[in-house]
Amino acid sequence: MTDAQLSQVDSATSAMFRKLPIWEVPHPDDDGINIHHVGNDPWTLSSVFNDPIHGLVPMHPLLVRIIDTPQFQRLRFIKQLGGACYVYPGATHNRFEHSIGVSHLAGRLVKELKERQPELQITCRDFLCVQIAGLCHDLGHGPFSHLFDGMFIPKVRPESEKKKWKHEDASVAMFDHLVKENTLKDMMKDHGLVPSEDLDFIKEQIAGPIDKTPGKWPYKGRPVEKSFLYEIIANKRNGVDVDKWDYFARDSYYLGLKSNFDHDRFIKFARVCDVDGEYQICTRDKEVDNLYDMFHTRFSLHRRAYQHRVVEAIQLMIRDALDEANEHIKIEGSGGEMFRMSDTIFDMEAYTKLTDHVFEQILYSSSPELTEARKILERITHRRLYKCVGQILQDKDNLEDEVMDKVKRWKSDVASKNNLDANDFELRVITMDYGMNKNDPIDQMRFYKKEEPNKAFKISKDQVLYLRPESFSQHQIRIYYKKETEEKTIKAIKDDWSSNFPESQEEPQNE
Repeated sequence: MTDAQLSQVDSATSAMFRKLPIWEVPHPDDDGINIHHVGNDPWTLSSVFNDPIHGLVPMHPLLVRIIDTPQFQRLRFIKQLGGACYVYPGATHNRFEHSIGVSHLAGRLVKELKERQPELQITCRDFLCVQIAGLCHDLGHGPFSHLFDGMFIPKVRPESEKKKWKHEDASVAMFDHLVKENTLKDMMKDHGLVPSEDLDFIKEQIAGPIDKTPGKWPYKGRPVEKSFLYEIIANKRNGVDVDKWDYFARDSYYLGLKSNFDHDRFIKFARVCDVDGEYQICTRDKEVDNLYDMFHTRFSLHRRAYQHRVVEAIQLMIRDALDEANEHIKIEGSGGEMFRMSDTIFDMEAYTKLTDHVFEQILYSSSPELTEARKILERITHRRLYKCVGQILQDKDNLEDEVMDKVKRWKSDVASKNNLDANDFELRVITMDYGMNKNDPIDQMRFYKKEEPNKAFKISKDQVLYLRPESFSQHQIRIYYKKETEEKTIKAIKDDWSSNFPESQEEPQNE
């Protein structure tokens, strides 16, 4: 076939794709069609990602354009589970692949709702905006993910506790930076988006409503008739969203753990119903077992991996190393201004350059200013870790003040007995729950019956007594000793703890 004939085929195929809604663009494996690039037309399917969790993932050209930016590529160098890879060797996956997975699942769910309920009037714009939000929801993560926003920033910027800085804030700022630096508004318009409305819609899905006036519909991007679209990426109502579905499956896979939750079943039974004037994503009544499996998976991952006592020790060490290095590592940002690591959260040009590589930057530095930070990281590489010298498990919904006071007194007393510095002990309170503190998230979920698919209802507690745990939250009070010392000193500290807290529990965990 000549080049002219090929060009005619490309043009005809491209014209066919342009007439199709985004969700009808053929998959590359569909019979009779196997296209990766069709001419230069941006409307055709341009890339397929081979994902270990979801298989072949087709990506719209606008999504690919976002992926091919420095701001998104940065996520390749931010581990999903921070320091967990020092306990679970396989857990080296990153925010890059997770974000692609979330975008894919978001597209699948919207596609199912569109096909099942055409009366919802889901448009191509809606579909693409939800996928973009899924793709960009984690742009704001710092080095080692939640270690940065949950441990490092609160320590070096305690004033931020007044208005707690969250990685979602940085995700919105980084998304704005990405769109501006890569001049994406024109391409968005070419694909049918309306930036004046859709950019707000995308950011609201990531970080929540802009206007929080009571009694008023808080979102600008879409009207209340499309309220269900705000439950797909980050569901503030009950926590059932595609972000969790991907990280449950992905984290379990790389950790080598099992997950019983089946997100494919939820997608299959998902349906939008009117609930007191708002349109919510509901599921079949028989799926309540699957949802309790989902929330138990969350709890189990926190207990067995995310909040593992050795993982926590390593994360504390990385945090302390970053703290020691904070004044000495400067990153160039906007206008050539130099920023400390803790200040890059206010300048996205500088923040783009801050990733997990700072670990190696400190570890292999010969700078005298980084000596203390380097010593801490060298201890990690030689497995000379902070020691967990005691922990108490509390199943009650709220921590008892008297227990906390007793632990704080013990910390001072044991330091004095052993001629140690009380500041070298760190008290950590670890909370594990079903995602809504002491509450049952299923109380916020609505279901429908096969015979009445448009009538939403709440599952009564009597119907799920055998599924509900006695408590939905659990607290662990842990004490870590941070200095290197003789094993007999550590044993003396642990023995002292056991005599003062005979009710304390030792959970079997991987070392």
